[in-house]
Amino acid sequence: MQAFGRLLDVLDELRQKCPWDKKQTPESLRPNTIEETFELCDAIMKNDQHEMMKELGDVLMHTCFYAMIAREQGLYDIADVLNTETDKLIFRHPHVYHPSQVGAEHPRPLPYTPEDSGQSDTDKFAKAETSDPVLQNWEQIKLKAKDGNKTVLSGVPASLPSLIKAYRIQDKARNVGFDWEKKEDVWDKVREELAELEAELNREDKERSEAELGDFLFAVINAARLYHLNPENALERTNQKFISRFNYIEAHSIRAGRPLTEMTLEEMDALWNEAKQKENNH
Repeated sequence: MQAFGRLLDVLDELRQKCPWDKKQTPESLRPNTIEETFELCDAIMKNDQHEMMKELGDVLMHTCFYAMIAREQGLYDIADVLNTETDKLIFRHPHVYHPSQVGAEHPRPLPYTPEDSGQSDTDKFAKAETSDPVLQNWEQIKLKAKDGNKTVLSGVPASLPSLIKAYRIQDKARNVGFDWEKKEDVWDKVREELAELEAELNREDKERSEAELGDFLFAVINAARLYHLNPENALERTNQKFISRFNYIEAHSIRAGRPLTEMTLEEMDALWNEAKQKENNH
């Protein structure tokens, strides 16, 4: 609490005395906030705990900065932000804070089966061993909140990157029961969408090919979700792998005094496999 208060005091002082801080608005801060968030994500992917600590501080500072500007305008302050979030967490976790009310004030938390006939909703929810019932209940509670989501998918931010947005759309639909009955069935859809993409590519119809590419990617993301794989993290790992291997090729070309444009594809491919082999040996 002392450290948090110190941060708020420094921000107040900077707002009064620093020319840059004085002129900031939520609109001017937004690009910086996005950048800080991605820097935090980079540190997470690298599992660099020290960088994570620093970037968490930057994200926290931005949160406090927005609240400070709102306080100046008489809208709310950081205490309102914290209390609103705390109240929301308590409201959306009735199985923890109000287990006796789970069956009454909130939607049925677990799918009912005949085997459950002698067990109360509260007992079933409290003894749940996975997070799935919690997520299902979470979505239904958000729909019931007076200032919550108006529809299931309205809680997905429009500005999310498309890959993450696709995953979140599918995940939210799953939480209200719209999902494949068996995860293995998704592969028929993946193959179907790939065939449709290939057909449009063969017709050289760019617009329809792009549409089918979107359908194919959506189906692949769906498969990843069903098998509990994070497609965003998976793709970023591949990005980093590609960068590492391509940098190996480029470093070799520099040592050899030959520009990449003068190397043959076969030469670059051999170096690529060499870099891949070094990775495997590690």
